Amino acid sequence: MTDHEHGGATVVPEPLAAYVNVVEAEGPLAFVSGQVPIVGDTYEPAPIEEETARCLARIEAVLATVGAGLGDVVRCGVHLADLADFAGMDAAYRDGFAGRPLPARTTVGAQLALGIKVEIDCVARVPRA
Repeated sequence: MTDHEHGGATVVPEPLAAYVNVVEAEGPLAFVSGQVPIVGDTYEPAPIEEETARCLARIEAVLATVGAGLGDVVRCGVHLADLADFAGMDAAYRDGFAGRPLPARTTVGAQLALGIKVEIDCVARVPRA
C-alpha cells in the first residue's frame, strides 16, 4: 500500500477498494440519476457482479447522450441492498472502469425496490467541444 505524503508525514492512505480519495474536476458537469440493473424495462435478478455491470452499462449509455463516457466520471454513489455483496460489486466496478481513471466513490447500504441488489449514480465531466 502506498501513502500520499506531504512534508514527510502521511496524510491519506490509499483506498482499499476501487475508488480514489479525491478527484478535481472543472465543468461542465453531468449529474446522472441512480441507474438500476434493468434489462429493457424489466428487472431480471442476477448475481451482484452482473447487476453492477448492467448499472455501469446504463450509466455509459446515459453519459453518451451528453458526449461523455465512463472515463469522464469523477464521482459515483453506490447503493447496495446487502453490504455482504460489497466484494462482488467492487470487483465488477473495477472491471467496468478498467483502463480508465477510478472516480471518487461512496458505497452505502440501502433498501432498494423490486429486489434490486445495486443502484449507481454519478457525476461526470462533459468534454468541451
